[in-house]
Amino acid sequence: VQLQASGGGLVQPGSSLTLSCTASGGDFTFTDYSMGWFRQVPGKEREFVAAIQWNGYMTHYSDSVKGRFTISRDDRKNTMYLQMSSLKPDDTAVYYCAASRVYGLTAAQYEYWGQGTEVTVSS
Repeated sequence: VQLQASGGGLVQPGSSLTLSCTASGGDFTFTDYSMGWFRQVPGKEREFVAAIQWNGYMTHYSDSVKGRFTISRDDRKNTMYLQMSSLKPDDTAVYYCAASRVYGLTAAQYEYWGQGTEVTVSS
């Protein structure tokens, strides 16, 4: 199973950015998995950002991104997205996507991880 995260970059405060995470693998059925985004800065633990249930009906966000970020999934493309708007310098981190058979908000619940994509918010 491979999760490929992409879309990171350097943006100015107040800008928008969309991250993508595409899943592949012969034994991996995308619709069997809930998906999540986490982020990490050096010296800190990996932090939950957002999650979406396997059927797309339920989503959760951390308080720090609620109202600014939107998580979604396109099961036809085996891809999950994170639309980020009104970005702040505090959003600077490496963003990781992850997959889990169990819907959850903690990193320990996720079985598969992507390699991370870096987001830098700076003027």
